[in-house]
Amino acid sequence: MIIVTGACGFIGSALLGKLQELGYGELIAVDDFSHASKLPNLVNKNLKARIDREEFPDWLIENAPKVQFLFHIGARTRTNEFDWDVLNHLNVDYSKKLWNACTKFSIPFIYASSAATYGNGEFGFDDNPEGRSKLKPMNPYGESKQLFDLWVEEQAEAGNHPPFWAGFKFFNVFGPNEYHKGRMASVVFHAFNQIKDKGEVSLFKSYRYDYPDGGQRRDFVYVKDVLNVLIHFMENRKNSGIYNLGSGQAHTFLELATGVFEALNLAPNIKYVDMPEDIRNNYQYFTQAAMDRVRLAGYSVPFWDFKEAIHDYVAGYLEKQCAVY
Repeated sequence: MIIVTGACGFIGSALLGKLQELGYGELIAVDDFSHASKLPNLVNKNLKARIDREEFPDWLIENAPKVQFLFHIGARTRTNEFDWDVLNHLNVDYSKKLWNACTKFSIPFIYASSAATYGNGEFGFDDNPEGRSKLKPMNPYGESKQLFDLWVEEQAEAGNHPPFWAGFKFFNVFGPNEYHKGRMASVVFHAFNQIKDKGEVSLFKSYRYDYPDGGQRRDFVYVKDVLNVLIHFMENRKNSGIYNLGSGQAHTFLELATGVFEALNLAPNIKYVDMPEDIRNNYQYFTQAAMDRVRLAGYSVPFWDFKEAIHDYVAGYLEKQCAVY
């Protein structure tokens, strides 16, 4: 059995779809299935079982001999979540339980970290282990991911770890299956819907002199590339560690919005709006994943071209109202 937590979410559900496409059977979905808005992500998924998130740690212990691999993608992912009890429970303590079970029963384990651990990037975006403890996340969500990363390193150094393990710092992922994320959905998704509704795209104004409006730069990575990397590490099970998972190339929000218009064969129509105050002081103006260590670990497949990825998502999914991968 292969297990995916966060199975109803964006990346988790897309991962289930990819595993099914590749012919992997006995797929187990773990999540809080009470959120009806996310359930369409499981349509046409051939699942052996659905396990409630809170029941899963006990279930895992009881069924450990049957488990071949665990992808722990589930987390509280809202960057504007300030309830530390929620973040600590879901992103730290819960993850520790799964790590410990995988260690005890020798189950290979991949988990989702986040580029939010890098904060404003003052120490760069290099996933070299030596600099990890210096990172200063800018919000509680990033802090929760950083805490677990550091705990994982301590466990690994002490020899308390699964037979293979890897954590991946996801950068700005976009693609099908994110329709339910609301404000946290990608700018590609929001741009498409704004164009359909109003014929224009709104981008945040810049509040830094060194970045023009629309000139904020992020490492946007297509979900299909993310899935390919995760599958590669599952199949090869070598080089345990914590890695970046971005495209390795930053692009501006203006480039992104223009790419969406081009995918729709429309002339760009862009306006700039005030950034919400609740994120203004903790906003990342630049991210770019250093991807050398992923390449050195054996992943050699080229990543999607940025504009081609936008076109694939917009024309292949959003325009066809086929949001699920």
